[in-house]
Amino acid sequence: MEAQGLTMVGRDGERELLSAFVTADTGRALVLRGEAGVGKSALLDHAASVAASHRYEVIRAAGVEAEAELPFAGLHQLVHPLLTHLPGLDEGYRAVFDVVFGRREGKAPSVMSLGIAVLDLLSLAAARNPPLLLIDDGQWMDAASADVCGFVGRRLAGVPVKMLIAVRADSPSRFDTAALPETAVAALPDEAARRLLELRYPDLDANARRVVLEHAQGNPLALLELPPYLDDERAGYAAGELLDIPLSRRLQHLYGTRIERLDPSERAELLKGALDGVGAGTAAVQGARYRMRHVDRAAASGLLDVDPAAGAVVFRHPLIRSAVVQSATPGLRRAAHAELAALHRGDVERRAHHLAASAVDPDEETAAALEAAADSATRRGHATAAVTWLTRAAELSEDPAARSRRLGDAAFIAGHSALLDRAQAIVRSVPPPDGSEPPSTAVTAGYVALHEDGDVRSSHLRVAAAIERLAGRDARESGEALDRLMILLLAIGQYAGDGATWTRTRRLLRSLADRVDPRAAIYHDAWSDVVRHGAGLRERVERAFADPSGLEPWDVSRLAIAASQVDALSRFRPYLRRAADREVKTGAVANGMTVLQLLMLDQMAAGEWDDAERTGRRALELTTSHGYALLAHQSRAHLGLLAAMRGDLDGAREAQAIVDAWARPRGVGFLTQIADAIGTAAALGEGDYEGAYLHAIGITAPGSFEDCAHQASRTLLDLVEAAVQTGRLEQARLHAVAARDARLPDISPRLALVTYGALAMTASGEKEADDMYARAESHPEASGFPFELARVRLARGVRLRHTQGPKAAWPVLTGAAESFERLGASGWAGRARAELRACGAPARASLPSLTALTWQERRIAELAATGLTNKEIGERTHLSPRTVSSHLYRVFPKLGITSRAALRDALARARDT
Repeated sequence: MEAQGLTMVGRDGERELLSAFVTADTGRALVLRGEAGVGKSALLDHAASVAASHRYEVIRAAGVEAEAELPFAGLHQLVHPLLTHLPGLDEGYRAVFDVVFGRREGKAPSVMSLGIAVLDLLSLAAARNPPLLLIDDGQWMDAASADVCGFVGRRLAGVPVKMLIAVRADSPSRFDTAALPETAVAALPDEAARRLLELRYPDLDANARRVVLEHAQGNPLALLELPPYLDDERAGYAAGELLDIPLSRRLQHLYGTRIERLDPSERAELLKGALDGVGAGTAAVQGARYRMRHVDRAAASGLLDVDPAAGAVVFRHPLIRSAVVQSATPGLRRAAHAELAALHRGDVERRAHHLAASAVDPDEETAAALEAAADSATRRGHATAAVTWLTRAAELSEDPAARSRRLGDAAFIAGHSALLDRAQAIVRSVPPPDGSEPPSTAVTAGYVALHEDGDVRSSHLRVAAAIERLAGRDARESGEALDRLMILLLAIGQYAGDGATWTRTRRLLRSLADRVDPRAAIYHDAWSDVVRHGAGLRERVERAFADPSGLEPWDVSRLAIAASQVDALSRFRPYLRRAADREVKTGAVANGMTVLQLLMLDQMAAGEWDDAERTGRRALELTTSHGYALLAHQSRAHLGLLAAMRGDLDGAREAQAIVDAWARPRGVGFLTQIADAIGTAAALGEGDYEGAYLHAIGITAPGSFEDCAHQASRTLLDLVEAAVQTGRLEQARLHAVAARDARLPDISPRLALVTYGALAMTASGEKEADDMYARAESHPEASGFPFELARVRLARGVRLRHTQGPKAAWPVLTGAAESFERLGASGWAGRARAELRACGAPARASLPSLTALTWQERRIAELAATGLTNKEIGERTHLSPRTVSSHLYRVFPKLGITSRAALRDALARARDT
């Protein structure tokens, strides 16, 4: 270790490692992990020294316990010295930094977009001098900054930038899961510990030396700090008592005794410096912090050092900062916070942080400042901090109505931030203004009941009753609360998925239409019944979504749901992906979960099925881990539908059974309809048309579109095809004509494609069939829905084979087969290949050789051909049964088959090719 002029002792291996790290040709990141006082900061200094000799620009940052809740406080330390390079970035990335650092209004960027902007900024800086980023006390870095640093650290290979992060081994941090390389900084070996002690205290007697070595356990900071206190009665502990307490507390106590010897004015200076994070970050950032003055005695006692770059005094170790704060009385801490709030009056969030800590009695000015800070944090993707500040603002509110409103806001944001328990605890503290249930309680209770247990029945009654009570109040009193209740009622109606629930909802919405958010009308039309209310809806959604940067996170997810219902998500997908990445970290997590599900649906529609499955798995993991049972079953339902389309029948039916068993007893029609859609798609994929028909009519009867059944229009083609294949031609035609008469083609491009396809499949004359097939295939947006388009082409090819012969059908069927194979829709690909064989194609011509299979696919296929189950195959290959199933449904279209039973013969034929 290097301290007070001493040469670093016992760190040859670590110094060699860091020298190689700094001088490596490629960019790299490394985490140093060790206990407090083990010498991590000294190793960072060594890396800085090596870097300086190689013309690196050394940039320092440090996590500060007092700033752990301030979004992007740590990132600001790293980026501030690089701001001179901002003009070299494009406008988009400059705007990202302006939003993050509060220089302009706007939605917070995602971790990915901000991380890419930081990488570009580092690349520009590296053109002059490559940067070395040193982050000390990473365990205290705010979550938003740590996530961005982790993102950047994983992507430094392409730029000559190094990042070195020191974290405490006994403290959790966001870097624990950042997937960055790590090295442990262990205690000094016995010989090195003895040598360090001899260098620093050559006159220490043998007995004291033995005691220090025994209790320091190789910790360099302890070796340097313990000896002066062994015989010092002023330490407040006998030596034995002092050495029996944990090392970090022991060191803090030792520093505390030095602090107590200072006069009050000097202790006050140290306290303000400690509470403002002095000693963290670069010289430029230090200039924005409190500058301690007249602290010569503190410096002489070894508590402070001088930062040569900033020319200011800083704490010699973070433990000293902690000791300063802990040794101060609550009154002194509040007074220091009040002074710091005045110092930072231009920074809304930092000022609010200090104001909150300085206040004791209700103070409306402080409460309003905290409310403003919460709004800023929410916009910047840090909703968890917003909840804390709003709760504190409520505690400091002078007016009971303002207190209730702020608690309601805190509970609302907590619910959307996946903090359901905290949301419930907050609303329980809201006093009823007139003995009745407060609106904020109704919103939170209804939201939690819906998402935790899928309770659409009682939550609908409770929320509707709250709206009726609020409707009689003055509009100025009920504005935001009424909006939240009404939109929650619409969401409950969507999940209930039945006309009776929507009848009461519509009545309330009509009676209050002039008092609620105008977007509520869009949500109603999209979420209730797009068949009856979808005319012009796509254009209305796109207008409302024209500037997503001005929307709150919950408005983004709500409009995205509406856009999904009219197949208008694709143009917003890049923004939605950024929003999801941002919110699932420390923002409105529930909205991030919803957006992930919508992204999955859009990827499914676009034929990006591998990406869709990854997105769906991510959504399922998040919803399950946060206890959002409703959204978790929704994720399972979407994954089940995808599995059915791909021909993974086991996976599809498993998901269908789980979702149906959970949703049907609760009356969650939204999910039971998807469960029926899974059954329909799975049956169609394996050629079970009777089963497909029975599942399809469970959603809606032929010739009608069940009121408020969102899957009725989406399964149009399924019902028609199943009816045609089972000889129910009248019912098939009736349903296709009903779609045309309902003007579904005017609602969305996908509905246009399937409506024209259904009319073509059921046409009695060839001219109508040709016209409808042509309208379907030539639709300008048809290619955006490759699965539906391939199904329409398959049906057209079958008809052509029967009416005009194999030659006319061949190219159409070939195109359909190739589309299904690209998608990985094994059952559908098998059907198309079977039709090609009926056209005269030899069986072998449709089968590739085994070289089309990967080594893993071939191994799994051969095991399956012997009759082993997915579980048994997984045990032999060390894979999960679901992974085995995923491999198999990729194998089937490659071999031109649709079932396991055909595997053995297909493999035999493929070996002969």
